[in-house]
Amino acid sequence: MSPVFPTVREVLALDPVRHGAPRLVAGEAGLDRPVRWVHVAEVPDIATLLGGGELVLTTGIGLPADDAGLRAFIGDLAAVGVSGLVVELGRRYPTEVPRVMAVAAARRGLPLVELRRATPFVRITEAVHALIVDAQLHELRAAEEIHQRFTELSVEGAGAAEVVRQAAALAGCPVVLENLSRQVLAYDPAGENAELLLDGWEQHSRRLRPAGRTAYDSDSGWLVTTVGARGQDWGRLLLRWPARAGLGDGRPVGPPPTRLTILVERAASTLALGRLIRRDAEGLERQLHHTLLTALLDHSRPVDEIALRARALGVPLERRHLVGVMVRLRRDTTGPGESGPADAAEAGPARLRDLAEAVGQALREAKLTGLTSPVDDQSVGVLLALPEAAAEDRALAAFAAALRRRHPDQPARVLVAAGSGVASPREVRRSLVEARQVAEAARRDSRDLPVFRLPHVGLAGLLHLLRDEPRLQTFVERELGALLAHDARHPREQLLGTLRAYLEQGRNKSAGAVAAHLSRPAFYERLARIGRILGVDLDSVEACLSLHVALLALDAIRTP
Repeated sequence: MSPVFPTVREVLALDPVRHGAPRLVAGEAGLDRPVRWVHVAEVPDIATLLGGGELVLTTGIGLPADDAGLRAFIGDLAAVGVSGLVVELGRRYPTEVPRVMAVAAARRGLPLVELRRATPFVRITEAVHALIVDAQLHELRAAEEIHQRFTELSVEGAGAAEVVRQAAALAGCPVVLENLSRQVLAYDPAGENAELLLDGWEQHSRRLRPAGRTAYDSDSGWLVTTVGARGQDWGRLLLRWPARAGLGDGRPVGPPPTRLTILVERAASTLALGRLIRRDAEGLERQLHHTLLTALLDHSRPVDEIALRARALGVPLERRHLVGVMVRLRRDTTGPGESGPADAAEAGPARLRDLAEAVGQALREAKLTGLTSPVDDQSVGVLLALPEAAAEDRALAAFAAALRRRHPDQPARVLVAAGSGVASPREVRRSLVEARQVAEAARRDSRDLPVFRLPHVGLAGLLHLLRDEPRLQTFVERELGALLAHDARHPREQLLGTLRAYLEQGRNKSAGAVAAHLSRPAFYERLARIGRILGVDLDSVEACLSLHVALLALDAIRTP
């Protein structure tokens, strides 16, 4: 797509201008400025009547005779933003324009052109204005094509990838669709290198903060518009207006043409409408899924009624092997460049919506049957209804693989936890609760496991599951209470960290001193004080085992 207005360079290539034997005197860097109109002027104060973007034609007969006046004339034209100045030689200036004009134009970056042969200005204005009108008609036709193409996509219910592909094809520019977490949902590089386009995308995207719902970031060359409807924004659509030859610094010459703004906004509207249509169609079904899963967890409805309603939804629970699954965001979901809690609070509901949608799509992709719905602010619950127990491992692996394809960063941000399979709807709550507890316990686990099960959570996980148990809290206070009280009275000392370093290094005092960043004499002295405060022998394996378990339990209790 070409810009609406011709550039000074393109105007100089027109036949009526070439007939005048044009010669560029100054301002070569400004040849790619757009020409909004052509204006003939023979008075020195013409700048007050201009609005910017005009190509001024003159014979010079009315220009000032003194150098100061000529410099002021050029300065006024440059200040108002004209595209260039064309001077016909012969009447006022026989062989060339005054040097003072050339120097002033060069200093202001204003293209200054001499016409060395007499040329009727009317032919130049006719040719340029015809070019402008033709370009504007082209712009209107392009806008109509955009409207028609995206209307068809809306009617056909096209997915996000197809909308982005069509937008890139119409624009001839790379297009990227991202969510509120700056994760790429769809993209089309428009023939460019996709790896370079998306390299470090999240950090790059967070630096783009254009004002308004649709705006152009001139520093980066990205045209950005917000995607959303009904007051709920869920992403951004970005189009890169490409650099063109001429400046040499890789930046676009100017803002993108109006039709690209129309295109990106129309594409964003199509994406928002498509999402609304799909959500409205699925809305009632999702509400029913949420009602049934919540009822199974809370025992708020008779199990027989839940099974009947689930069967009516196409999810039979009787005579099926049932497995509770929880898909949740890990503890720290703040990506690089995010400012922290405020951003997380704003993006949390959007993340959960995206996660719930990805879980539903993964179920369909894995060809599995089940109920699925968000069950709290961080988790999406799933109840798989499998034909037989032998299919459990295979089904969980297929589901996790499908979800991973939709969340390539799953190990860093999303985990899948499954409870034990059961054979009756009346036992489903046990499987769902177990899955929830495993997911809670595995939040801090850095292992890249497709699915977490109860055996994976270990001692730390078991203590996390029991963190609300009063007897565990009593055990922690009995083992560590005196040391915690000492640290509270002496905040600069913090002997608990010394004890942790000693126990985590397998009671190796030298390694513990290194881990605690203390000299060995200082570390030994601290251990002796800890022993006196707690009344224990830190050389005793049994005493240290009890203290280590208490430390792990304390961590579990303190975990939100």
